[in-house]
Amino acid sequence: MSLEGPDIVVGGLTKTFVVPEREAGLKAAARSLFHRRHREVRAVDQISFTIEPGEVVGFLGPNGAGKTTTLKMLSGLLFPTIGRVSVLDHVPSKREKDFLSRITLVMGNRNQLQWDLPAVDSFEMNRAIYRIPRPDFERARDELVDLLEIGDLVHKPVRNLSLGERMKAEIAGALLHSPRILFLDEPTIGLDIGMQKRIRSFIAEYNRRNGATVLLTSHYMADVQALCKRVIVIHHGTILFDGQLSALSERFGTHKTIEVTLQDPSVSLDSYGEVISRDADKARISVPRAETSKIAARLLNDLPVVDLTIEDLPIEDVIEQTFAGGS
Repeated sequence: MSLEGPDIVVGGLTKTFVVPEREAGLKAAARSLFHRRHREVRAVDQISFTIEPGEVVGFLGPNGAGKTTTLKMLSGLLFPTIGRVSVLDHVPSKREKDFLSRITLVMGNRNQLQWDLPAVDSFEMNRAIYRIPRPDFERARDELVDLLEIGDLVHKPVRNLSLGERMKAEIAGALLHSPRILFLDEPTIGLDIGMQKRIRSFIAEYNRRNGATVLLTSHYMADVQALCKRVIVIHHGTILFDGQLSALSERFGTHKTIEVTLQDPSVSLDSYGEVISRDADKARISVPRAETSKIAARLLNDLPVVDLTIEDLPIEDVIEQTFAGGS
């Protein structure tokens, strides 16, 4: 644990929205003009966690779980209903200059760069906003352009860039002021596999070079597996799990998979577990974790097995089970 103390401290954080409610139809619409009905929606419900300097933490959950709402509170865009939030010893909702100069929020489905201008012009605007000294700005800009391999792209109007190219330029613009904390909300959404991999590599390198703290949301488990040792799983606004990614499977993975290669591919495997896939002489079976050893022994004893391996479920399946368990 760092002697500096955590970069992020969240205690009992709650966010409730008041939304209008009315029935369908003309009469209901007219009635609502005079007698509005409202209901409270609790998007985030009493969550608590801390994140140490330099950690890269995955913040996972299905749509509507409360991930983006939490990131907006941590970055000061939303005011909490109740609870404590401290980021770099600042209260985010106060939006103090020193706080804003040390964080960034990147949202994969939002544009920050000016659409009709080249990215370099938006970079200059950010330099002015953050009052970055010219030598520091040029050094950061050149390093980011090099790391993200966008030297030929930053002089084109943003509207002429592909989604992946634009995302890389957006990330460069968001990091020009060398933030200490990165809040990344789906930074690889909609990108092809190759571009996702390059963005992941860049985030890992930025973390290594700058010791930055990263809180990452993503629906792509490859992002999480490549970058995060620790994950926080949130569902219906509450935290289901906070710990090592490797421990997530141990805690929530109720099944394992057995991949078996047989001499006789016509043999039925239905009595051993759920057959997930079967291709020629090779099959994959899902079995209860507690019965894995027993079922593997039965397969070896009963059938002409050429090869057999036992694996944990893919992390995507574990997360899906986690969400189902929290429903």
